[in-house]
Amino acid sequence: HGGNQAKEAVVSTQSTGEAKSVYERALEIDPKNAEAQQGYQHCVNQMRNLSPEERAKNAMMDPEIQQILKDPAMQVILEQMQKDPTAAQEHLKNPQVAEKFQKLVQSGIVSIR
Repeated sequence: HGGNQAKEAVVSTQSTGEAKSVYERALEIDPKNAEAQQGYQHCVNQMRNLSPEERAKNAMMDPEIQQILKDPAMQVILEQMQKDPTAAQEHLKNPQVAEKFQKLVQSGIVSIR
């Protein structure tokens, strides 16, 4: 029953990143759900095949990514990280910052050199 909801949500999503998030949530609820596992893997593979530009473009359509990028605190942190790599280590000690940063990296918006 729960699998159908995930499938419908994914079918109606345009972005692979959004679909991946839906599958992640489905797997949190039911880790053994084969459909969610396959869907998640499919999204991961599709994202791998995209160019960095395409990944970033897709990510910009993700409301969660938009929210992170609009967050004034995150803007300051990202700016500091660009100028001073040691600042990055300090900021990433904060679990909320680390989680948001990880999402930006996974989405292709931020690249780590």
